[in-house]
Amino acid sequence: MQVQLLNKESVLEYAVSRGLFSSSSEITVEILTGGVSNVVLAMSGEGRDLVLKQALPELNVPGIWKADQRRAIVEADALKIFQGITPRNVPQLIDSDPERFTLVLERAPRNVTNWKEDLLAGKIQPEVAGEIGRILGLWHQKTVQRDEILQHFNEDELFDQLRISPFYRAIAHANPEIGSRIANLIAELEGDKSSLVHGDYSPKNILVEENGTPIILDFEVAHAGNPVFDLAFFLGHLLAKFEYSQSPTAQGKISRSAMLFLSQYQQAFTSPSPTLSWHVAAIALARVDGVSRVSYLSEDGRLNLRNTCLGLLQSDTPASMAEVFSEL
Repeated sequence: MQVQLLNKESVLEYAVSRGLFSSSSEITVEILTGGVSNVVLAMSGEGRDLVLKQALPELNVPGIWKADQRRAIVEADALKIFQGITPRNVPQLIDSDPERFTLVLERAPRNVTNWKEDLLAGKIQPEVAGEIGRILGLWHQKTVQRDEILQHFNEDELFDQLRISPFYRAIAHANPEIGSRIANLIAELEGDKSSLVHGDYSPKNILVEENGTPIILDFEVAHAGNPVFDLAFFLGHLLAKFEYSQSPTAQGKISRSAMLFLSQYQQAFTSPSPTLSWHVAAIALARVDGVSRVSYLSEDGRLNLRNTCLGLLQSDTPASMAEVFSEL
C-alpha cells in the first residue's frame, strides 16, 4: 500500500510531529530538484538546516520504472554504516520513518557544487576522482565478508528493480547480439555478496566542497553485492561524459580521472574483477539504450557511445581501462 506523499505544505506539520522543529511557523521549506526517485524538500529553521527525502513509488523517467518505497529504509540503514566509515564524506542521518518511507539528513554546505554539473561544464578535477575512489575502496574494504552487516542488506529484489532490469536486461533486449554476454555479467553480480555496495555511485550523487572534499549521497540501492558494480557504475558514467567532452584537453582530464579513481580504489581495497570493462560498457550503453537515458548527448554522441560499448562487449577479452578511455 502506497503512503501519501509529502509536499511543501504538508511537510510542515509532519516535521513538527517528528520532533525536528518545535513550531511549523519557524520552518522555511524549499523544493529541491535533480532526483528522479524521491520527493526532496529542504527545511530550515531554529538553527537547523535539513533535507527530507521520501521515496516515490514510481521513478520520474519517461518509461515505466516502479520500485518498492521500502528502499528508503535501506538508505537510512546504509547511511549509518558508511557514515561510520567516512564521516566527513557522508551526510549525517537525523531521522527516518519506516511508515512514511522518509529520511531526514543534515544538509550539505550551501557552497558545494554537483560533480556531474562540474564535469559537463568542463570543470574536471582528477584529484577529486582519486578521493572518490579512495572512499569507495574504504567502504568495500571495511564491509567485506562482514556477515553482521551484509545479512542486513540482502536486497536482491530492489537491486533487480533498480539496476539489473533497467540497465542490464534493458540493453540485452535492445541489442540481442550481446544477450549471452549480459547474462553472464548478471550472473557475476548476483553470485557475489561479499561487500556492501552503494549501487548508485555516480557523479550526480557527489557534491564537492570548495576544498575538494567529496560528499556522497543517495544510498537507496545499497545491497550486499559484488564490488565491481560500484566501480563500473561510476566509470560507465565517466565514459558517457568522455563522449560528451569534445576537446582533447577535457577528454584527457576525464581519462586521468578514471585512472586515478581506479588506482586510489585499489590502494584502499583490492584489484577489481577482470570483467570490469564489460560492466563499464554495459552501464554506459544503458545510458543510451536503457530505461534511464542521458539527455546531454547529441544523436551522434549517442551513436558513438553505443558503437563503442557494443564493441567492448563483443570483444573476446575485456579491455583495460586505459583502452576504454582512449579517444572514442
